[in-house]
Amino acid sequence: MVVNDARVVPARLWGRRPTGGRIEAVLLEPPPLEAGPGTYEIECLTRPSRRLKPGTPIEFGPDLRAEVTERTEAGRTMLRFFFEQPPAETLERLGRMPLPPYIRREPGGGPEAELDRARYQTVYARAAGAVAAPTAGLHFSPEMLEDLKKQGFEITALTLLVGYGTFAPVRTKDITRHRLDPEAVRISKDTAAAVNRAKSQGRTVTAVGTTVVRSLESAGRNGLPIEPFTGRTDLFIYPGFKFKVVDHLVTNFHLPGSTLLMLVSALAGRELILEAYRTAVEHKYRFFSYGDAMLIL
Repeated sequence: MVVNDARVVPARLWGRRPTGGRIEAVLLEPPPLEAGPGTYEIECLTRPSRRLKPGTPIEFGPDLRAEVTERTEAGRTMLRFFFEQPPAETLERLGRMPLPPYIRREPGGGPEAELDRARYQTVYARAAGAVAAPTAGLHFSPEMLEDLKKQGFEITALTLLVGYGTFAPVRTKDITRHRLDPEAVRISKDTAAAVNRAKSQGRTVTAVGTTVVRSLESAGRNGLPIEPFTGRTDLFIYPGFKFKVVDHLVTNFHLPGSTLLMLVSALAGRELILEAYRTAVEHKYRFFSYGDAMLIL
């Protein structure tokens, strides 16, 4: 069983323009954990964004300010951040978890904000830098993982730093024209060896989450054995894809029109997935980030 050990950074900030207007910004690729004080150009999702002209200053806190440098595609904004303290420390202090927009939270935080810091994080999260949780892993507790090991499961981890693209709907009628944002991936030598060992011995590889599927299949594009890999992937999996590495998948119930729903349809078949979703709707299952999960065999 392969899990994604990405750790979510509290990358949602609230600030104010000189006029007093409130601005919300989600940093799409926060500075690395080891980064020191300094100036960083970061692409962000901003709300409201229509009034953010190049040169507009934004105050996020007594030791964090930014300036708009440009508007990019799909309503995104480039901000030049001036961190007086290490970015990781500043975000931990000022930031909130970048929950999906359909989960409503007050800007000021409160009890729910603190709960989200624990709940929107897997129990095995290690590698900081994600702006979305690998949510299939939220279903696993330490006790469950220990029980799986006792049953004979070998458990290993890789890292895919989940980005905003995981929420982006497909807006093109021809799905082959849709493009995913590249995301950072790291598959260690030990993880690659564990996967190759399982495949050579005829054991199955169970991916916990679509991010693990995309990582392993990116590494397996040229077939087996897979190699250790550090880089970025924009692999978009939809029906017709030939899986080379992954046999089974634990995944959430995803939203209609999402690339994630296309991936699970590619693995399980469209009709079987539609039947599963009919059951989910009938029994009022919860969908997406804090929702229910299925095991695809």
